[in-house]
This record gives sequence, structure tokens and C-alpha cells, in this order.
Amino acid sequence: MNWYDKLKEYFPLEEMKSKEHFEALLNNKDKNYFLDEGNNHILLYAEREEFIFIDYLYVIGNVRGNGIGKKLLDDLKLKGKSIFLEVEPANETEEDTERRLKFYKREGFEHASSVHYKKTSPVTEEEVELEILYWSPDPAFMDHEVLNGMQDVYRELHTYKDMELYGRSFEPTEQALKIHVDKTNILEEIKS
Repeated sequence: MNWYDKLKEYFPLEEMKSKEHFEALLNNKDKNYFLDEGNNHILLYAEREEFIFIDYLYVIGNVRGNGIGKKLLDDLKLKGKSIFLEVEPANETEEDTERRLKFYKREGFEHASSVHYKKTSPVTEEEVELEILYWSPDPAFMDHEVLNGMQDVYRELHTYKDMELYGRSFEPTEQALKIHVDKTNILEEIKS
């Protein structure tokens, strides 16, 4: 099974990009979008001058808990840049959502609780609400810096060639990502 099929099997369809979208990003050197694939993992990420965005991190189920995800994150942290990623909120019907949040909390990630992120899925056209987590080597790092970085990610990666690949344009960046001060910190409810 190829890496795309493995991702499609694990991640909810509404969170996926089309295979053509991935290929366009991977083939455009200006996007600095990378695939790190091993026997037990798939990591897709973009590297910018100021930060790294993890688009997908998947460790094959039977080897989870053996430090593979931690090593992948540690390797990215060694670059000395902030790291952003999107997660689903914890959901009782999907046990991996809470496990994922526990993992990122253990690895020192924070919730950008004031960043509101709602977009239309390119694949299913459903509205998807996600949360943004970040890790930063700078303890003074702020949510507005996460917002600025994620707006870049949305513009440059998520909506890249949207008309060509999906036949429609997606929400403007400022509509999909904005500051919303009354949100709850999802990691506070997660026990490590």
C-alpha cells in the first residue's frame, strides 16, 4: 500500500487533500513541502524560514508507543524553529483523537486557544473545525504568531491550486483563520 492510501485509510476523509494536491506540493520546490516515509511512519511537512508546519504525522498502529513519533518530532525540534500542526478536538467516539492530544501535550506542544480555524474540506466539501497546536523554542511565543504562520500555511499549501485541483476556490484566509478570545484550551482537559 502506498503512503497516500495509508493516510487515507487512517485520517478522516474530510481532513485529506487529493493525491494530485499532495503531488503538486511535493513537486513544487518553492513550497518546501516534504515527504518522510519509513516502514513505520509517514510525515508530510512544510518548512518555512520561521517555522515548520506538520501536515500529517502517521505512525503505523502496531508500532505506536515505541518512540517513533517522538523521534520524528525531536528531529524537527532540532532545527530550532516553531512547529505548528492541526488536530481534531477530542472526540469520545474516536479514541485516537485523545491519544493524539496526550502525545502532543507530552511532547511540549501548546494549544493556540485564541486561534479559530474552520475550513471547507477540499475532498468532501464539509465544514471542518480544527485546533492548532504549536511547539516553540521561544517561551514568549504568542498565539498571534501562530495565526500569522497558519494563515501562510492556509494560503500557500491548503488552497494551493484549488481551482485547478478541485474546481472551486476555498474560503479566504481571513475567514478560515481568525482570533477568537473565548475558546477553551483543549490541552488543559487532557491528562498526560
